[in-house]
Amino acid sequence: MSSKSAIWSVVHAEREALIRDLDTLAPERWTTPSLCAGWTVHDVLAHMIDVATTTRLGFVRRMIAAGGDFDRDNQTGVDRERADDPAETLAAYRRVAGRTATPPAPLATRLVEEFAHGEDIRRPLGIQRDYPVEHVVTALRYLADTSQKWGGGKERAQQVRLVATDADAVIGTGPEVRGPAIALVLALSGRPVRPGELVGPGAAVVQAASR
Repeated sequence: MSSKSAIWSVVHAEREALIRDLDTLAPERWTTPSLCAGWTVHDVLAHMIDVATTTRLGFVRRMIAAGGDFDRDNQTGVDRERADDPAETLAAYRRVAGRTATPPAPLATRLVEEFAHGEDIRRPLGIQRDYPVEHVVTALRYLADTSQKWGGGKERAQQVRLVATDADAVIGTGPEVRGPAIALVLALSGRPVRPGELVGPGAAVVQAASR
């Protein structure tokens, strides 16, 4: 299990890496659809600003205002943080990249946020990143043990045996699904993966659940 200081160190490093990747992005590419249905890559970055500045108390207040609707609250945050000019949104993200604010959730969720949203942006843009696999596995184990109701993928994970091909990580029992840890994270969080990225008799089960 990653320590608190290790997790925040990874989170901050991932934010800085994303800033570097987006720093020279052409203006027209900010409207590229992300892996998050209905959101562009610009929207996802705005969401990441919102998450990076959300405190435990602030989260409670916001959920009350949103009537307990997570999707409504997320969209409100995107609308608030997304500037008309993507360069301004990126500058705002740069200003909050070193923060350690967090909603009332296990700290492993911060890793899920950075890895999953990083791929939400990078994959549609054709940007490759090698994530620190030890910490990706921490995010994967969290997702596999947490209900979808709370942002996890337990219901998906319970149907298969997850095998990370780039780490010493095997989770669950059932039809085997093999692939890179980051692809397993995406599948458990309901996102699409590349054709052939996950293999084995359980791959179709997980990917069907992710659509």
